[in-house]
Amino acid sequence: MKSPSSSANALDLGKEEVRLKGVLKRIVFTNPTNGYSVCLLDLSHNGGTVTITGHFPGVQCGETLVARGQWQEHEKFGKQFKCTAFEATLPADVHGIRQYLSSGLIHGIGKEYAGKIVEFFGEDTFYVLNEASARLTDVPGIGKKRAAMIKKAWDEQRAVRDTMIFLQAYGITNSQCLRLWQHYGAQTKEVISKNPYVIADAIDGIGFKSADKIALNLGLTVDSSFRIDAGLEYVLSQAESEGNTGASRSQLTQTAAALLELSEPTVQKRLEALLATDVLSEYPASQLVQRNKTAIHEACIAKHIQRLYATPSRLPSIHIENALLWSETKLNIHWSEVQKNALRSILQNKLSVLTGGPGTGKTTLLRALVGMLGAKHVRLGLAAPTGRAAQRMSETTGCTARTVHRTLKYEPSIGRFTYDENNPLPVDFLILDEAGMLDVALTHSLLRALPDATHLLLVGDIYQLPSVGAGNVLHDCIESPYFHVTYLNDIFRQGKRSSIVTVAHNILEGKCKLEAPICSPEHPQPLEEDLYFVPAAQPEEGLKTLERLCWEFLPKQYRVDPIRDLQILAPMHRGSVGIEQINSLFQQHAGLQRRKMQIGEQTFFVGDKVIQLKNDYNNGIFNGDLGIIKEVNEEDNTVTVLFNDEPHVLERSACLHLKLAYAISIHKSQGSEFPIVIIPLFTQHFVMLKRNLLYTAVTRGRKKVFLLGDARAYSIAVRTLDSTVRRTTLSERLKHGFKGNKIV
Repeated sequence: MKSPSSSANALDLGKEEVRLKGVLKRIVFTNPTNGYSVCLLDLSHNGGTVTITGHFPGVQCGETLVARGQWQEHEKFGKQFKCTAFEATLPADVHGIRQYLSSGLIHGIGKEYAGKIVEFFGEDTFYVLNEASARLTDVPGIGKKRAAMIKKAWDEQRAVRDTMIFLQAYGITNSQCLRLWQHYGAQTKEVISKNPYVIADAIDGIGFKSADKIALNLGLTVDSSFRIDAGLEYVLSQAESEGNTGASRSQLTQTAAALLELSEPTVQKRLEALLATDVLSEYPASQLVQRNKTAIHEACIAKHIQRLYATPSRLPSIHIENALLWSETKLNIHWSEVQKNALRSILQNKLSVLTGGPGTGKTTLLRALVGMLGAKHVRLGLAAPTGRAAQRMSETTGCTARTVHRTLKYEPSIGRFTYDENNPLPVDFLILDEAGMLDVALTHSLLRALPDATHLLLVGDIYQLPSVGAGNVLHDCIESPYFHVTYLNDIFRQGKRSSIVTVAHNILEGKCKLEAPICSPEHPQPLEEDLYFVPAAQPEEGLKTLERLCWEFLPKQYRVDPIRDLQILAPMHRGSVGIEQINSLFQQHAGLQRRKMQIGEQTFFVGDKVIQLKNDYNNGIFNGDLGIIKEVNEEDNTVTVLFNDEPHVLERSACLHLKLAYAISIHKSQGSEFPIVIIPLFTQHFVMLKRNLLYTAVTRGRKKVFLLGDARAYSIAVRTLDSTVRRTTLSERLKHGFKGNKIV
């Protein structure tokens, strides 16, 4: 629902202040930026349900509101009540009590138990919860354990609500408030009052600007050291979000000064103090200032690469030429000279990179390599950054592959990986696929766990998008003197007849004309090629065509599941054919007569396709994992999600990092392949239309790819090279090498 305007689209019906009293039935809309909300207020016996608008920090469905304001006539949404002031109290009547307890706010009380409790205690319910909670066991179905859980949640909720009211005055959303409470508990208000800027680091989604608003309202001066330090930290974190591992002094000072609205000398003075006390680091060779943890990652990556390179190999003797002949017979293929050289190089060098586009034979080479090493009983490790990439690696090589996180075995109880320099991985040869996705943090964790004699092969496509996280690891390794690099350019897949492969390489070569057959959902036809263009002149038309294509045409044509087998990869989040709009439409199309749960600002239904947006080590799910919601348990406040066909039971708080995934960003698709990929392309996406973005999207399709939209957008993407150069220190650290034990 679009945000109604509180003024421009509304006409005053009268200036006389009106007082309304009712039970908050539903929060229809909340603008997360300014807190403006549209709600339904149940006036019960004397007026039915009315729409009220305004700012209502901390209120929950079921509470009684006494609202003051004026009636207005909105040109689109009709008669509404514009609230200028309100008071919220716990509901006093049975209807309001039942609705409040059914809201899911109190852990252990869903609709079923809310009904039982209110039916048993009536208007005395709140008294029982506050003063006589032992009586809850009188309610049929509630034992001592559940009664204690309900009492604990009830007491905690009162403190949570006080904190939420304090925070929401500064624009912090409900879901962010809950995350803060989970992180700091009852100390939340005290911690924030002392130094509000700590929350910008501690909680995802609460950035410097929100913390700054709180700090200034609490009376911190604009030139306080807390504020300048936080501003510098924020600028560096923004640089990392763009893929860099640091920023130059001048860029850091100028950007922070503009952000803080302070003079550059004032900021520069504080920067020098942070560098002098080692709060921040500077690497002179790259002239980059870095956050300490990022500097440590890159320094240690360089140290471990040098360690691996300097230690002799302990692999059993392999007669390479005989192994090549053996693999040709076993796989029933004939190696080209380039492929032979690639295998020779990988077996002869401890550190190697294998790179090439789709159809160039990377998978066949890996299958042969795994067979050769297996025949010699080499302890082999296969890993990939994502679950889907690991699964695909297992299927193509016939050898078990795991995600990097599972390979290193994260242990939640100790908060770190089990395997490290003190407990190395039991491998002699590690093959890492989709290495372009590695950021510096994960690479550091992996390399520190490799024994000295281990061989390392990085496999990836350098033409795809770089990692989402900070760093440019694959590129920096390729440029270093330590890795032997093999480039595969010849196309072998499907006898050079794959349209996906052909179009992907045409994109790399800058050929703007899309040579692909046209497909129309209006005119069913045999689809024998593996890539098609679906024309749509305007985005609105494209959205309708996309809907028909995914829910009618393709399921009938290929007998596929539109949720499991199709994946939409969109260039942008917003817009009429953006990720948010597509997900909203497709969630409705999937049918809403299902069990659901409201989590933050998002409603999830059983059967929804979702994506995890942050590593959750406690539950064993990671950034980019795709899943299907299988069950919603309102009584226990849990959601069961299938990730890689494994059920994960998540508490409500763990679901805050889930988003709908009928459509996902092309960046989030890295490391994955899907049976059928649909890519909407329109000129309204021009900001994001880049060659490597389009190339990455097209190469995600395993069987079929459908490019939907405007051919001009395709041409724009092919012509537009990404001019962004990631700034890191790893390349320089690797080039400059080591003097003694000190990295220079």
